[in-house]
Amino acid sequence: MSITTETRTCGDLDQFVPLAAEIGRQFAEHSARHDRDGTFVDEAYGVLRESGYLALAVPTELGGMGATIGQVALAQAEMARHDASAALAVAMHLHVTLFGAWRYRRAMPGAENMLRRVVDERIVLVSTGGNDFTRPNGDAVKVDGGFRVNGRKVFASQVPTANVMSTMFTYDDPEVGRQVLSMAIPLRADGVSIVETWDTMGMRGTGSHDVVLTDVFVGDAQVMSRRPWGVLDPPLIAILSHAIPVITGVYLGIAEGVRDLVIARTIGTERAIDPSVQRLVGLIDYKLRVARWSLLGAIAEIGDDPQPAMNNVVVAMQAKRAIAQEAVTACDTALEICGGSAYFRKAVLEQAIRDIRAVMFHPLTPELTLTHAGKVALGLQADEM
Repeated sequence: MSITTETRTCGDLDQFVPLAAEIGRQFAEHSARHDRDGTFVDEAYGVLRESGYLALAVPTELGGMGATIGQVALAQAEMARHDASAALAVAMHLHVTLFGAWRYRRAMPGAENMLRRVVDERIVLVSTGGNDFTRPNGDAVKVDGGFRVNGRKVFASQVPTANVMSTMFTYDDPEVGRQVLSMAIPLRADGVSIVETWDTMGMRGTGSHDVVLTDVFVGDAQVMSRRPWGVLDPPLIAILSHAIPVITGVYLGIAEGVRDLVIARTIGTERAIDPSVQRLVGLIDYKLRVARWSLLGAIAEIGDDPQPAMNNVVVAMQAKRAIAQEAVTACDTALEICGGSAYFRKAVLEQAIRDIRAVMFHPLTPELTLTHAGKVALGLQADEM
């Protein structure tokens, strides 16, 4: 029995998996070329826009599909089987819309307008918070009607096609001290430029270039929130509770796809009757079951409408750590099973083994995850980042 068919079904959580498979198949043929050339997965975004998939997490009453955190995560796991770069890139848009839906349910300013634009205008949202979410790379200065911001944002996935950037800047408020301002900035605004820096070992099609902002004016209405500097406050805890399961799902999907590829290449061959190969296949199945259980457990514990509780961050990060360790090892084991043929660039397995390693670099790192969880368990201050 395949862990990627009968035993991976999860009831309502699988609702959008067939859609992700249908969409992913439409641009899978371009994945190897974008990986080879280090170019953005533009064909994928043509399909994503046309299909309405960008509105996957937008509430149904606003014209979206109303997907939950878990439904988005499992849909992204399926898409990653077809094109990992496309799945990871659009995950960054989807987790922003998920959090936007969370804000919309609480009638927070700007949330409904943003979500309606995703549906009506098919805009793509970029998040730059992964690298500097508590201590932003960039500063804001108060001016009439808003702020002037300067800074450089890295790992800004999807910027070749995106429309609006959700990002953060440090502001020294003369009355309350240093703050973090969360802002929505059009990528076509004066003073915004994209520097094409993305030339990496894996995930080469995500277009995660740098964005440089030079004296960019941001109106007061574009400021979504003000938060304390250097800490995980409740809104940021809620953001992470949405983002990490969705991002993690991508890497689970890569590894599960590798597993199925190895099985297909091994069944009916002489290697299949080799006890050492049988053991390695069993090891892959074990590790990927543990990985999927970790993600499903985190999704269940966090819930569809998470409260901003620090334990949700712990749960999400621990699931990511488990998948990082189990999925990477599973992919390396697959290389051992397939042997030298998998070492060629034309092999799908070779690309997946490079792509899977990006999981280590999404914050928190595996080691920081343990330290943070330990602080929370011991009742120590764990909100400083």
